[in-house]
Amino acid sequence: MKQKTESSKQPQDTFDPFVAFKSLSPAARMGTAWFEHVAVLGSEISSFVAERIKEDVKTQHALLNCKSLPEVQRVQAEFLQKAFDQYQAETGKLIEMSGAMAADDPEKDHTCV
Repeated sequence: MKQKTESSKQPQDTFDPFVAFKSLSPAARMGTAWFEHVAVLGSEISSFVAERIKEDVKTQHALLNCKSLPEVQRVQAEFLQKAFDQYQAETGKLIEMSGAMAADDPEKDHTCV
């Protein structure tokens, strides 16, 4: 009966993690870049929401200090116009940021702008 010795071990019997995960390398870099972009998007959205809350509180304060119905209408109209303008600008910004994220090349160095 033939005994197996350590020297008879074939090279393919050993596990090499670098070879095993080599094909995942671009995906791994893409994942890192993707998380960086998501973090930047999340920060942008959080800043926008914080700014909108400030505007809401400011408008509520102005409404509580109104002395007439035309004054209430003016405050509400200004609030709606400013909210519309800010949401429109933010939507454009988020679309640009998402487009940059989608166009990012997984083979290049990833730095979020």
